[in-house]
Amino acid sequence: MRILENYSLEALNTFGFRVNARYFAEASSVEDLREAVHFACQKNLPVVPLGGGSNLILSGDQEALFVHVNICDKEVVSRGDELVRVTAGAGENWHEFVRWTLGERAFGLENLSLIPGNVGAAPIQNIGAYGVEIKDFLHSLDALDMKSGELKTFSLADCQFGYRDSIFKHSARDRFIITFVEFALDAKLSPRLAYGRLQEEVEQRSEGSPDAFVISEAVCDIRMEKLPDPRVLGNAGSFFKNPVVGESLLKKLQADYPDIVAFPFEGRWKLAAGWLIDRAGLKGFRQGAVGTFNNQALVLVNHGGAVPEDLLGLAQYIQDVVRDRFGVELEMEPRVY
Repeated sequence: MRILENYSLEALNTFGFRVNARYFAEASSVEDLREAVHFACQKNLPVVPLGGGSNLILSGDQEALFVHVNICDKEVVSRGDELVRVTAGAGENWHEFVRWTLGERAFGLENLSLIPGNVGAAPIQNIGAYGVEIKDFLHSLDALDMKSGELKTFSLADCQFGYRDSIFKHSARDRFIITFVEFALDAKLSPRLAYGRLQEEVEQRSEGSPDAFVISEAVCDIRMEKLPDPRVLGNAGSFFKNPVVGESLLKKLQADYPDIVAFPFEGRWKLAAGWLIDRAGLKGFRQGAVGTFNNQALVLVNHGGAVPEDLLGLAQYIQDVVRDRFGVELEMEPRVY
């Protein structure tokens, strides 16, 4: 494994910011990761694992060792009448992995098609879309403890999943690097089509019961309408979490905005962040080299030549406008380094 110095991360973050890492390494195995962690320890530098670079904001040059986790392997572990167990290395591309599971007749992840990033990052964020989250199908995962150098297995319960949340954002943050993830998928397809316009899109593509690939393709088409290709227009997908509020605030908002989009969520209400930003007049808004996407206000984009301060300034402005107008706090999804 080679460790490179003053390495450009421009191609490894989907906003395309021109920032450098003090050191960089490509890790294709657990042993590579151990070697990288040992090197960083000797240099007294933090280790930052990188996947697809789609859920982070690099705020400037980084005094750290960035490790691109490229552990790639996937297999069917077992198959029963109800469940199919599969494992995937952290470096596997998420969308390609989802499509592979469908080809193996292992179902459940089709609603999560085309989400950017790699398998190893998916549990950190508890990624979700169209009524499905990682926690619905994750069985366990292995992660390297950077303090001890040992592999630790986390069960579903150990991961402490919440809405776009997990233990890896709290007590396990900056301590573990996920290496392999195991899923318990359905042996028979049970379509989940109640969220958004997915049902309509699927019905247009099939007569009778749809197959999983039809659902996946419908999800992809919907996402491509709303989300720009980061290779063309730098972005990190949905930038803010959907805020969760109590019933009293929801009723107050409904009195002023009868068309507000809200969903019941664990005894409270989840508001559509995109609707809030759009209704605040910020859909397609541009501030210098950054802005919100014309087709989806929840997506912040780099029109070219932006620096991290531009993006963070826009994010703060959107948060301020939404707070002032609706009394609702927006929380960023990407992590800032």
